[in-house]
Amino acid sequence: MIRSGYLLKRTAFMVITIYVVITLNFFMFRILPGSVVTNLARVPQSTPAFREHLTQEFGLDESPWTQYVDYLRELAHGNLGVSFANQQPVASNLRSALANTLPVVTLATVLSLVLGVATGVLSAWRRGTKLDQVSTNAAIVLYSLPTQWIALILVIALSKYLPTAGTSDPFLIGHQPFWPNLEDHLIHMALPCLTLVLTLYGGNTLIVRSALLETLGEDYMLTARAKGIGRGRMMRSHALRNAMLPITTLVTLSLGTIVAGAILMEVVFSWPGIGSALYRAVQERDYPMLQGGFLVVTVSIIVFNFIADLLYFKLDPRVSE
Repeated sequence: MIRSGYLLKRTAFMVITIYVVITLNFFMFRILPGSVVTNLARVPQSTPAFREHLTQEFGLDESPWTQYVDYLRELAHGNLGVSFANQQPVASNLRSALANTLPVVTLATVLSLVLGVATGVLSAWRRGTKLDQVSTNAAIVLYSLPTQWIALILVIALSKYLPTAGTSDPFLIGHQPFWPNLEDHLIHMALPCLTLVLTLYGGNTLIVRSALLETLGEDYMLTARAKGIGRGRMMRSHALRNAMLPITTLVTLSLGTIVAGAILMEVVFSWPGIGSALYRAVQERDYPMLQGGFLVVTVSIIVFNFIADLLYFKLDPRVSE
């Protein structure tokens, strides 16, 4: 009974949160000054009749509440609207952008998690040693550096050896075999992926180290040490298992950033992902694209937080009390 009640409560909270996000996502862009018509009206050939025609075509002549009801109706049918910029369905644009974002961010997230967990465990295990000091200080420095600064430094330092823009070599003509094409994409992915690994690594290390140090200070760990259990077995069988709650949060939130992407990284490296798509949509005041992009990003984070709640309940049933 407690289990089903907890699940229903968390599910209802997720649904309400998504509805609130959809509503705020719609009205947030409507209260900003200007519109896509204002942006297009800067063209020298623009006339009042042309601007009026655009306003009617985009449905901006209707009241905000009417636009809101229409937006909810279309959203219920899976229609995210049509982009003002290229007159293509927003869902199609986002699908193409996500196809470029997911590989690089997924790889970077996995690598940063593996590296962060490994260094966090070593730092907690060797607390107070030179290894701990070097690992912790490096994590703090990388955690505090802006993503765009790391990206620009990598461009300056490694542009001689690795490509710094796009997803493939634009001078390759014709259909390339699978393996050469895959190698070309991986080479172009190297610097964006390295940027995200360095950005995420610091936070992962600090969270894992903090969680393990808190667990190692518990009374049952002192009891296990008094029984003569080795440090390696203590770390594997007791410390890591009981530190899974904060580490689970770390993993699920990192998965949320997979869909969110890294806007600044994609802008620096001209990576045609969802971050670059949203950046262009802001410049062009492309409301449907902005609404669709932010909706995908926000809903993905909410869903992964919901998954984290379920994992919390699985790992520690006391969470529902």
